[in-house]
Amino acid sequence: MAQILDAIPNNENDSILCCYVNATSQIQVARITNIENWYFERVVFPGQRLMFETLPEALLEIHSGMMASAILSDTIPCKRLCISEEKIEEKKEDEDSSLYNKRKEDESEKLEVVLT
Repeated sequence: MAQILDAIPNNENDSILCCYVNATSQIQVARITNIENWYFERVVFPGQRLMFETLPEALLEIHSGMMASAILSDTIPCKRLCISEEKIEEKKEDEDSSLYNKRKEDESEKLEVVLT
């Protein structure tokens, strides 16, 4: 995943893909500040899914509340938010397979209608 504005330091090639979901009704600010020479900050709206690339040792800080008085409400190790590439591929294959099976069912129903 390309992060043009906040690229991970060039000498690091063991990055992980992460996903965080704001399951609250408040606007949150997600920050990573523990990686040297890199700063990551994003606003995450209620129900929004934030996908980002980072290093395995990164800690995602979640700040919530009003912007003027935002408080640190959680710190999550990014390893816990990691999305496995294998899981993504498996899910895509499952979706493709179920779509294929649905098409086959639709075709057989049409064939039955034509034959009767």
